[in-house]
Amino acid sequence: MHDFKKSSLWIIRAAVCAIAVQCGTASAQAPAAAPAADAPAKVDATVKEQAGTEQAGKASQKHIDAMDDEATSMVAEYRQALAETTSLKTYNDQLAVQVKSQNDEMADLNRQLGQVDGTSRDVLPLMDNMLSTLEQFVQLDTPFLADERAKRIATLKEMMGRADVSLSEKFRRIVEAYQIEMEYGRTLESYQGKVGDKTVDFLRVGRVALQYQTLDGKETGYWDADSKSFKGDNSYGEDIKAALKVAKKQAAPDFLTVPLHAPTEAK
Repeated sequence: MHDFKKSSLWIIRAAVCAIAVQCGTASAQAPAAAPAADAPAKVDATVKEQAGTEQAGKASQKHIDAMDDEATSMVAEYRQALAETTSLKTYNDQLAVQVKSQNDEMADLNRQLGQVDGTSRDVLPLMDNMLSTLEQFVQLDTPFLADERAKRIATLKEMMGRADVSLSEKFRRIVEAYQIEMEYGRTLESYQGKVGDKTVDFLRVGRVALQYQTLDGKETGYWDADSKSFKGDNSYGEDIKAALKVAKKQAAPDFLTVPLHAPTEAK
C-alpha cells in the first residue's frame, strides 16, 4: 500500500512536470507567433511587386517595339526618297539636254527666218526661169498630150501671180511639173486624139516616137521631127496595132517594132 501511494505520487509529480514543461514551451513559443502571421502579407506584397515589374516590362517592350517599327518605316522612307532623288536627277539631266537642243534649234530657226527675205529674192527669179524653160521645152518637144501639157504650164503661170499661194507651194508645183515631164521619157502610153479631122489612137513610146493609127486600123503614121508634122506609113500597121494592145494592157509586154527618127549631127 505504501508503495502504491509512493508510485502514485511519482506519477502525479511527473504529470505536473509535464504540464509545467508544456506551459513553459508554450510561453517560449508565444513571441514567434506574430512573425508567422505576417508571412502571407509579405508574400502577397512580393507577388504584387513582381506583377507590377512584369507589367512595366511589358509596357517598356511595347514602347520599344513601336519605336523600332517607326525607325524601320523612317529608314524605308529615306531609301525611297534617295531613289526618287536619283531618278529626278537623271530626268533633270535629260531635260537639260533636250532644252539645250531646243534652244539650238530655235536659234537656227531664227537665223533661217532672218534669211527668208534674201531667199525669196533669190528663189522667185529662179522659179520664173524654171517655168520659162519648161514652157520652151514643151513647145519644142514631140507634141504628145499637147493640150494637157499646155494647160499645166498655163496653170503654173497663173499661180505665180497669186499672193495666197506660199513660196514653197509654188516651188513644189513647178518641181512636180518637171517630174511629170521626166516620167514621160520612160513610159509607154496610148490615148485618143485628132490628126486633122480624124480621130486616132496615139502611141507614145517614151519621147523617142509618137505614132498614130485610125480607129478602123486602115491608116497608120508617125510624127516626123524634121518636118514637124505627121506622116502616113502603113508599112508599120501591124506593129503599131500590136504595140497599142500592149500600151492598153490588152496584151503582155513584148519587143516592139516602131519607126524612129534617125539622129543627125548637130550643126
